Amino acid sequence: MSPQMWWYVARASGIVAWLMLSASVIWGIVLASGAFPSHRRPAWLLDLHRWLGALTLGFLGLHLGALVADSYVHFGLADLAVPLASDWKPMAVAAGVVAMWSIVAVQASSLLRKRIPKWLWRSVHLSSYPTFLLVSTHGIFAGTDASTSLYLTTTVLTVVAVSALLVQRMLGGTRKRRGAAGRRVGTDLPTAS
Repeated sequence: MSPQMWWYVARASGIVAWLMLSASVIWGIVLASGAFPSHRRPAWLLDLHRWLGALTLGFLGLHLGALVADSYVHFGLADLAVPLASDWKPMAVAAGVVAMWSIVAVQASSLLRKRIPKWLWRSVHLSSYPTFLLVSTHGIFAGTDASTSLYLTTTVLTVVAVSALLVQRMLGGTRKRRGAAGRRVGTDLPTAS
């Protein structure tokens, strides 16, 4: 086995985790924009968003595990769990650490969505946007593939796509539709059960 195998796994899994996060954020914006009316939306559309989030978490775990296993740059658990604990590119790694905890929080809140107040879920879920920027920044400044034209092109196109969709969503707003009972769908408040 090549001594550089774990470094290759760390690099590849980090890029794939970022791509899965990007796809999840893009798909989440599309779902929230009202492109698919909720009363006619097949369940698989939301399931795809959830699956992309789960893949992000899985590849993130592989990325972290490979960094610990690699001997090129020595990362301990504290380096990967505490912002600014790493001596290697501390600011870029710290961006990745903060983003990691945010990704974990978003996934955990999604799993607990029916058990926590909607405002809390929404607040945590909205952190996906700055998290996407943190991960992109982490990849550019800590990633060893950041200087390749394919990586740079993909990063620019993805950041532009997410930014454009986000601006479109903010300017267009989410369309509120009236449900059968006359209340607005998507604005319901949590009720005591």
